[in-house]
Amino acid sequence: MTTVRIFFEKRGESAYISLLDLQRVFHRLLKISDLPVWYTQGFNPHIYLSFSCPLSLGQESLCESCEVKTEQEQIDGAVWQSALQPLMPRGIRITKVAPAQEKVGEIATAAYEITMPVQSAAAIDIYNTASSAEVTKKTKRGQKTLDLKEHLAHIDYETQGEMIHFTVLLPCGSGEALNLNPSLLMDYLKDHGGAPAWQCQVLRTHLYTKQGTDFA
Repeated sequence: MTTVRIFFEKRGESAYISLLDLQRVFHRLLKISDLPVWYTQGFNPHIYLSFSCPLSLGQESLCESCEVKTEQEQIDGAVWQSALQPLMPRGIRITKVAPAQEKVGEIATAAYEITMPVQSAAAIDIYNTASSAEVTKKTKRGQKTLDLKEHLAHIDYETQGEMIHFTVLLPCGSGEALNLNPSLLMDYLKDHGGAPAWQCQVLRTHLYTKQGTDFA
């Protein structure tokens, strides 16, 4: 049994496809593709499919991935990519298909490029001078108060015309590991500096392992 990892970009209008709908899309397209994917056993067999650190609705990414299984010992990634890409919704581009190397549990951090209107500069300056930046994160066990400054001490931004651009590196663990969505930062900037968080654009550019390498 081989675990196959499908890497893809999620841009433009596809950013508004929810995880549940994305799972349905991939299930349907994998069936249509006739690729040799493995089905679970039992009364209601279905394609094994698992997404790595899925995004929040409205966020874009250059580094999404999902896993399927096949009983083939070797796969031709180019064949899989050619079979899947023509079936994909607009905004989703398959970038690579290959046997999984690291486990999803090895993902530790994610890099995000964030774009905001220029009037957000005052809110970012408030964040940079604050000694702490407490936010409330919802978890399966309730709510938890976290200090963003422990994970993002300072925001270095550039102003280009009417927009501000900056990059942040945040924890992105799975299971019980800490996962900080950039929306927590956007909400803090809105609440403490009046930044128009609803006009912000988030693009995830990299997933990094505990060893600091690109997730593959």
